[in-house]
Amino acid sequence: MYYIEKSLEVSASHHLNLSYESKCSNVHGHNWHIKVYCKSKTLNKDGMVEDFGAIKQRIHGVLDHADLNEVLPFNPTAENIARWITEQIPTCYKATVQESDNNIATYEED
Repeated sequence: MYYIEKSLEVSASHHLNLSYESKCSNVHGHNWHIKVYCKSKTLNKDGMVEDFGAIKQRIHGVLDHADLNEVLPFNPTAENIARWITEQIPTCYKATVQESDNNIATYEED
């Protein structure tokens, strides 16, 4: 099995639609640190699991300097964003989304 990991930093704003009162319901921003994990039993015709530049374009190109509530069709929690990332890249099996030093969400496919 081949494995790759791509790290990205994305600056974006969002607000959360929550069932309780929270300061996160107000528009605010983060410098999100994202890690994308991909794997494959075989390499593609170019000898790669996935092109690092293509991963960046699919994620960074959509999220960077965006209002996540406008570009994503769901409540943009770190957990939901991590799941969305795994859906954007066929070989991606896991993603972590860090919105601050102490707040990290991970989504991993079974």
